[in-house]
Amino acid sequence: MLLLKLAARDLLNLNSRRRMVPHLAARWKHFLSTDASLSERSAWAESLVHLAEDLVAADRGNVEMVVECAATLDETERAGDPRLIDVVLVGHHPEENGLSVQLVELKRWSTVTRVERATADLVHVPGMGQKKHPALQLREYYEAFTSARGPLHGLDFECGGFAYLHNATDASVLPLVGVDAPTGSYARVYTGDRRAQLLSDLRSSFAADGADSAAEILLRSMGLRNTPLLDAMIRSSGEDTVFTLRGRQKKVADQILDTAAKVLPDPAQPALLPDERRVVFLVTGGAGTGKSAIGLQLKAELEADGRTVKYASGSRAFNGALQEHVGYGDREFKESFTYFSNFVTPPDPPLDVLICDEAHRLRDRSTNRFWKPEDWGTKPQVDELLDASRLTVFFLDEGQSVRPQEVGTVGLVEDAARRYDAELVRYSLREQFRCGGSDAYIRWVRGALGVAGAEPEPWTPDGLMHVEVVDSPGELERIIRSEAGAGASARMVAGYCWPWTKPLGGEKRLEPDVRIGDWHRPWNADSDSFCENKTVPPSKIWSVHENGLGQIGCVYTAQGLEWDWCGVIMGEDMVRRGDRWVFRRGKERADKEAGVKRVAVPGSFDPKVKPKSVDDDEFARLVRHAYHVLMTRASRATVLYSTDEETRDYLKGLVGDVLIHGLRPTCENLPEQARQPHLPRPARGRRRRGKRKKETPPGELRLW
Repeated sequence: MLLLKLAARDLLNLNSRRRMVPHLAARWKHFLSTDASLSERSAWAESLVHLAEDLVAADRGNVEMVVECAATLDETERAGDPRLIDVVLVGHHPEENGLSVQLVELKRWSTVTRVERATADLVHVPGMGQKKHPALQLREYYEAFTSARGPLHGLDFECGGFAYLHNATDASVLPLVGVDAPTGSYARVYTGDRRAQLLSDLRSSFAADGADSAAEILLRSMGLRNTPLLDAMIRSSGEDTVFTLRGRQKKVADQILDTAAKVLPDPAQPALLPDERRVVFLVTGGAGTGKSAIGLQLKAELEADGRTVKYASGSRAFNGALQEHVGYGDREFKESFTYFSNFVTPPDPPLDVLICDEAHRLRDRSTNRFWKPEDWGTKPQVDELLDASRLTVFFLDEGQSVRPQEVGTVGLVEDAARRYDAELVRYSLREQFRCGGSDAYIRWVRGALGVAGAEPEPWTPDGLMHVEVVDSPGELERIIRSEAGAGASARMVAGYCWPWTKPLGGEKRLEPDVRIGDWHRPWNADSDSFCENKTVPPSKIWSVHENGLGQIGCVYTAQGLEWDWCGVIMGEDMVRRGDRWVFRRGKERADKEAGVKRVAVPGSFDPKVKPKSVDDDEFARLVRHAYHVLMTRASRATVLYSTDEETRDYLKGLVGDVLIHGLRPTCENLPEQARQPHLPRPARGRRRRGKRKKETPPGELRLW
């Protein structure tokens, strides 16, 4: 947990735009489910600004300020209120070759009248009563921050701490600065009288540059910069997700593994009285809360224990990327990933565990246009999944349902568990790990699109995620190609607002269906094989193949995946008019000369949401959800363009100018520690199976 991560100079810039305190208050409410008090807001407005101004005055405006930071990775699971450090200053040490970290307690006290002993827990502050001694607060934070569970564990660092009483003089807080006061690297106290000493010590603690790289290292250690999912799978040869599960994630995984050990039979030691209970786990959480990371970790650990496990999904793009990219050349690995519709006939014997990712994409019945009608499912698809295993895990986000036939809801799973007399265990995930860990960005997207009635609000840069609006599709493509060329993963996606032509001719040529003025680009290939003389990848690996950059993806080929940069084109299916969104259905016309379909009336061309299949309200909900999915695919930056001028103006008004130094995470601005090359798919050949292992990633291999 953290509320803000900005360089000192950028924090002052944000404050000058009157956006710092509202941003901090919104983040506070998200994490702690309560409004920030007036005194808390006043402290941010006064004390944070004082500290940032002093850093700039010391010529250390590059030092990163991590505001209201949790002391440990699993702080939200600790009994009692979470320990939040007012500010963590992060940079490089000017002499040592490692991180420099200072833990800071900001106090607006002007007077401290007494402290019973130098090590007493409490001090007396006139008008406020007894308060905890800041030196003891800092000691507790220091021990937590540097402990085996803390974010500095295993890093090369110099760490100290201080209390800053900028409203006080030495004489007014003598008990805190006198000869009997506590001493130590984390027990320093600065007052207004000691500002010159503070500036000198800041220069001694931090180098004049390199703070962004240091902050990147810390963010990774805090779990806010995850390894991309597919890279993590490749790095471990498909056996371990390499994700460090944190807080609620770890609790969910541990509970499922513990339950599996209790209810599933052990072939080596058959029980005299076998446990016949059926168990259903239902894990809910928004995009980026780590559902797939948990699922893949469970799969690896259960397989290592000799359990029979399948990983099912309703997403062809996600499964295809895992099967054809991570599992390239490994038939056994590929076959462990499957689809919801593949359980019309239950396996015999039943699986030990079936993990159902993206369960919001469950259908009412299992059907396929390539199957004979007699082979279609005859019972609810959720029942087929429960028939397939003893223990079933559903990962579900109702906010990502984008097709009218998708019926996966919390209620559906609850009803099915009751019918099967299964024990239902529910968990919810809240921590955000996609979009750079920026729940503020997720909240902004929901407000901008009006998802579930959320109100639009201005975007406030938080140092974790970047968003900008461009004036042309050519500019969007230039940015995406530039970042991909520099080593980032990047893709362009769009709303389903143009007809989609199947590959043409013997060479399987792609028609440039997405046409905006004189800018024409094709959709990703509607094909299961390579197109254009084997240079363009099929749809199932478009998201990860190096030649996928020249095509435009849609929600069906992007869902469940992520890239560093994502360019999102909004079409005429969702346009802003005044203070509301207007949703439109498109009409096509025949282009006889080209032999393809073109746009006659702008709007949606998604065949899944035709008027006969959904009414207007459901159409609006599905289009809104589709853009929500598309706008949450990036881990660093989203570039937005709308074909509608009024919609572009609306988005520009929410995003505002990108004025803050260094926050645009281009290759030029990105610190070296953040430039992690993406990995190629593994070579052909069967992988060794067995206990999970840790490997050092090959640093020079690149995919993109």
